[in-house]
Amino acid sequence: MSIQKESLVKLNGISKSFGDVDAVERVNFEVRKGEFFTLVGPSGSGKTTTLRMISGFEQPTAGTLQIGGQPMSAIPPESRDTNLVFQRLSLFPHMTVGENVGYGLKKRGVDASERKRRVSEYLELVDLGEFEERDPTELSGGQQQRVALARALINEPAVLLLDEPLSSLDRKLRKQMQVELRRIHERTDGAFFYVTHDQEVAMTLSDRIAVMNEGQIEQIGPPEKIYREPATQFVAEFIGDTNLLTGSVVTHSGNAVIQIGGSGGIEIPADGHSGEVQVSIRPEDFQLSDTGVEATVIERFFQGDQTNYVVEPDIDLSPIQIVSQGSGHTAEIGDQVTVSILPGTPVVFD
Repeated sequence: MSIQKESLVKLNGISKSFGDVDAVERVNFEVRKGEFFTLVGPSGSGKTTTLRMISGFEQPTAGTLQIGGQPMSAIPPESRDTNLVFQRLSLFPHMTVGENVGYGLKKRGVDASERKRRVSEYLELVDLGEFEERDPTELSGGQQQRVALARALINEPAVLLLDEPLSSLDRKLRKQMQVELRRIHERTDGAFFYVTHDQEVAMTLSDRIAVMNEGQIEQIGPPEKIYREPATQFVAEFIGDTNLLTGSVVTHSGNAVIQIGGSGGIEIPADGHSGEVQVSIRPEDFQLSDTGVEATVIERFFQGDQTNYVVEPDIDLSPIQIVSQGSGHTAEIGDQVTVSILPGTPVVFD
């Protein structure tokens, strides 16, 4: 039995309006101690506004927000037990790396010897122990990102707020920084609250994910649950790739089944659904096999460890995306193939 960790940030019915526009509507969630919590959603979904309310740069129109059990309605940003890492790092070019990291301590009046000790400690934390006297402009993008993290962490905030800090990095560096972020998080005591539109980053980094759409939370849960058991069609389509297919519940041989693509098409158990439904099937949950629905390969993309296909079924059904892992069944554009579904994988929405 897992023990529920202490809640560091708690939003209860939080809303934010800008004139007639409701940017955030009745949002409820909590971020727990030691947790890597990610708020993910498309542009304009309200995630950055939510982060700005936690940091204190925006005030909620309605609802309550607590940090460390204390209401934040009258607490300014500089007095909150948080620190913020922006997409644009804003390192001071006229200061050394060490001076950048220790800037917040200097403002608070921490003496020079204690400042130096803690700067060394946090540069070691981010694997930049030898860079204290360097100029920030001499560093790579990933190294500058780690300086910004050390600067934000040195004040030991209860919650580190991260606003798309990896989005400006190239793909290879972004993947390296994902590993670094997890490592740094595991060596600190507080929580990380990460905001992004990048589903891959969210799935890689997070203990829990909140999926946001049009100012509201659609689902909260661990990455695997969000991916495998999406609560809504939006979550199914936004997190990862999926085939969203229309089906109808019919009686076949005395059993209620969902029929996709009409008579002679794909059939899956109805499991209590009725009428017309939407069925989400991930590309990797289709497979090229010896039995199933006949289809023609119309696109093929080789990606090393997997091959992506788009196939056009011979039944009344739109083209389907399929991911084939490894070196099993292979096909070329124009080939006739047979497609089946792994049992238990479809998710059905009424």
